[in-house]
Amino acid sequence: MSEAQVTFDPKNMPFRRLGPSGLRVPLFSLGGWLNLGGTVVGDPVKEIIKTAFENGINMFDTAEGYEKGHSEIEMGRVIRELGYRRSDLVITTKLFFGTRSGPNDTGLSRKHIIEGTQESLARLGLGYVDVIFAHRPDYSTPMEEIVRAFNYVISKGWAFYWATSEWSARDVEEAYHVADKLNLIAPIVEQCQHNMLHRERPEKEYAPLYQKYAISTTVWSALAGGLLTGKYNNGIPEESRLAAHSDFFMETIKSLDGEEGREKIRKIQELTKLAEIGAYQLKERILPVKI
Repeated sequence: MSEAQVTFDPKNMPFRRLGPSGLRVPLFSLGGWLNLGGTVVGDPVKEIIKTAFENGINMFDTAEGYEKGHSEIEMGRVIRELGYRRSDLVITTKLFFGTRSGPNDTGLSRKHIIEGTQESLARLGLGYVDVIFAHRPDYSTPMEEIVRAFNYVISKGWAFYWATSEWSARDVEEAYHVADKLNLIAPIVEQCQHNMLHRERPEKEYAPLYQKYAISTTVWSALAGGLLTGKYNNGIPEESRLAAHSDFFMETIKSLDGEEGREKIRKIQELTKLAEIGAYQLKERILPVKI
């Protein structure tokens, strides 16, 4: 990595501890799913990451499965070109889906966790990541093997912490029990879908985990894939994510024409009205009164 030229300025960004760890992360992070290395490549990637960094966001999330590794490649390239100091950044990646289709190229076997970590670091051009996630549960692999493998990755210095994504509360609980029995490190955070249309798991199912283990969450799809922005209230715009990835979101697009989808859009339209009213009221309170 080139000599650091830029010193990170948090810009009053709130920072919080990640789960029971001492790692502090910004309230907002930048993820690379579907965009970085996919629909966005080259100089635009640099502009996006640079803009985030200059506005207090120093946490960047990617995965081996994002655009079959190209998200990691683009993110690593830009970090090197911008000359950011590695200690100023919190980089996370995820393992499970792999970049190839061989029998041991996916899942959470010890083989894939160790080899997948090495390949992710090579694509990123980094010596380590701050947090490495198990991108999905793997019911074909014993939990002890999974916990031991992620602890091996940590012991080698390839990651500081490990975590889970889209695991059930029962799965996370089992990982904690195994880690406790073997005196090993347990996952510190769960990356889950959490938005106004998807609340049951993060707000109810995980509630005992928050109390018992102080585990926390990082969130994906906070805007429900863009639905909560209101952009899909009257159809699918040509340059939207659903249009650009129509094959990937085929089921989502079909569901919007069904009863459940129409009900979601109705709720969002009502929320849009409330947001517009709230924005107007806030504007009236902030702007100086003209006499």
